[in-house]
Amino acid sequence: MRKLVYFIASTLDGFIAGPDGSDPTGPGGFWAPSADYVQHLIDEYPETLPGPARAALGVTAEGVHFDTVVEGRKSYEVGLAAGVTDAYAHLEHLVFSRTLTESPDPGIELVADDPVAAVRELKRDGGKDIWLVGGGELAGALYGEIDRMIVKLSPLTIGTGIPLFGRNAAFAPNAWRLIDHTVLESGAAFLTYDRVLGTPQSSST
Repeated sequence: MRKLVYFIASTLDGFIAGPDGSDPTGPGGFWAPSADYVQHLIDEYPETLPGPARAALGVTAEGVHFDTVVEGRKSYEVGLAAGVTDAYAHLEHLVFSRTLTESPDPGIELVADDPVAAVRELKRDGGKDIWLVGGGELAGALYGEIDRMIVKLSPLTIGTGIPLFGRNAAFAPNAWRLIDHTVLESGAAFLTYDRVLGTPQSSST
């Protein structure tokens, strides 16, 4: 069965974006990715580079890990505001939203249904794994469905912002097993964790 993989950049203090939710690597962002970080993406995760970056870097490699990407409306609208209607036209691209009523791009499939049910259906399909790109709110809703986390850890702290699983995630401890890691000279690290099945979960209620 396909895995849902949360492949996400995070600061050392656990934030995926600043308080306003804008792209931390975009214009005016707080993180300028180092050359070795970009090269590692090209070499190991070429399908996770957005279309404009792939074109600029001359990347044509097919997906190594993923053939499908899912994201929430707020995450999608970051690219939309920059004039990019489909940053991942080389992948099957689903956007979860109950407010968008018409897809801005023929390559974008809008999903208004329960994300958990939709992802479970995707997992039953054949193909490569499913990339959960964000944002935090969708990651929080899909917390129990995430099978693997690949955290691109940046050597930065920002004090506050949007956490890995959003601001409204339920309290539900779960253990994760480190299965791979790469530490770059620039200080960024790629940490791959698989969920440890059967670990007790708790609820804040």
